Amino acid sequence: MKKVSFAEFGGPDVLQVVDAEEPHAGPGQIRIAVRAAGVNPVDWRVREGQVLGAHPVRLPAGVGLDAAGVVDEIGEGVEGIEAGDRVFGEGASTYAEFAVLGAWARMPEGLTFEEAAGYPSVVETALRVIREVGVRPGQTLLVSGASGGVGSAVLQIARDRGITVIGTAGAANQDYLRSLGALPTTYGEGWVERVRRLGPVDAALDLAGSGVIRELVELTGDPRRVVSIADLGAPESGVRFSGVAGSVPDALAEAVGLISRGRLHIPVEKSYPLTEAAAAHIDSQAGHTRGRRVIVV
Repeated sequence: MKKVSFAEFGGPDVLQVVDAEEPHAGPGQIRIAVRAAGVNPVDWRVREGQVLGAHPVRLPAGVGLDAAGVVDEIGEGVEGIEAGDRVFGEGASTYAEFAVLGAWARMPEGLTFEEAAGYPSVVETALRVIREVGVRPGQTLLVSGASGGVGSAVLQIARDRGITVIGTAGAANQDYLRSLGALPTTYGEGWVERVRRLGPVDAALDLAGSGVIRELVELTGDPRRVVSIADLGAPESGVRFSGVAGSVPDALAEAVGLISRGRLHIPVEKSYPLTEAAAAHIDSQAGHTRGRRVIVV
């Protein structure tokens, strides 16, 4: 089978499409014929060799955590799923023609494979950081870097829970944030005052790692009311860095419910073939994403 792999840490150019042996489902796992794989920042962070304890790497290594596809192999002890079922979930080395998943759910009706591949890690992360930052219904949450995949999920989940959301993004994404129910404003010079004019902030999330931790603490008044998923230096300011996933099966179940109720939709901004995985990483690292980027197999 074809898969994307890298034999050394480095820039996007280390990614190669190689011929590899097909993986097989072990106990408690399923294998899918991959139709699409989600592109997440953790993918290029791992490729660069950043120290991420939750994702130890042995070279050569595959790429990708999220995927959607068709079940074609079922491991020992797995029940409630059959070959031919359309699923989305989280596994390993998902930029490939076949991948093994350790967590999955049936795709909601009306969702394409490309759309479904963009949800697993994004929704798990969104649910986790909303929980960790401790924001409650009736309060206001500030989201820095709100237009990407995690931000899109955070905005919609928070609004579904009765939380007011202020989101920062580039000028081109202001209407997009507004469409998701957020009070939008641009980043850049004067952004702190623009946020203050929108109202007091009870909690804040740093999703972009753009060097705004000090300002987020200033706006909330308490470093314990700020969580970052993108700034490894956040703990130096007393801010929690959230990088270890919680229950992916629970997150997938909640995602299915939200999608089925029409309360969660994350658009696919761009799709790439396996051979353009490097371009997908370049675009992901550049930021300014509206929704998700996916690899189509």
